[in-house]
Amino acid sequence: MKYYVVKYFGQFGFIKPWTAVRDSETFSQQFLTPSIVEGIEKKLFPELLNETGLLKIKGHRLSYSQITNQQEVIQTRGWNSTRKGSHYLFDRPNAIIMRGLLHNPQLYLAFENKDDAQNAFSQHICLCRNEDILFPQEIVETTKAEFESNEELFAGYELVFEKNDKSLLVGYHRITQEPMYGWIRIVGQPVNV
Repeated sequence: MKYYVVKYFGQFGFIKPWTAVRDSETFSQQFLTPSIVEGIEKKLFPELLNETGLLKIKGHRLSYSQITNQQEVIQTRGWNSTRKGSHYLFDRPNAIIMRGLLHNPQLYLAFENKDDAQNAFSQHICLCRNEDILFPQEIVETTKAEFESNEELFAGYELVFEKNDKSLLVGYHRITQEPMYGWIRIVGQPVNV
């Protein structure tokens, strides 16, 4: 089976761990969950917004050079109210969390259709935050077997979206609330030096 693989590159990126919402330390994951990849697909192909599941992205691979901790100021979701005389005062306190950021992330997205790959190549993507922009660098024509095994061209982590004896729970789908499972395929050296 022929694949058209689009390589994306950026300066930094954050993948939100599905279990950490407001923890003081939030480390970035090294793999993309099914709903993150589906979100990237919907960004690239807005005509699929009413569809559920992955339809065009057939595989992906993520690598990076290092993870570093950076401070980020956040506000709580809710408001605190206090009464001062006849007036109510509303406040949203600030807090500081430590986030793990991927440096120099590289993401490969595999498509079966050349037109889909060219459409994806004409756009930028984000991992989980709008400021973490990855730009397309090249399209590589290859085979499915080569994409799954070539340690030099396609090194990285890939969460294979299927439930089997190697799978682990990786979160809950943000729309359907169904549990998401997968197993991690590691090809070559995912951490670039």
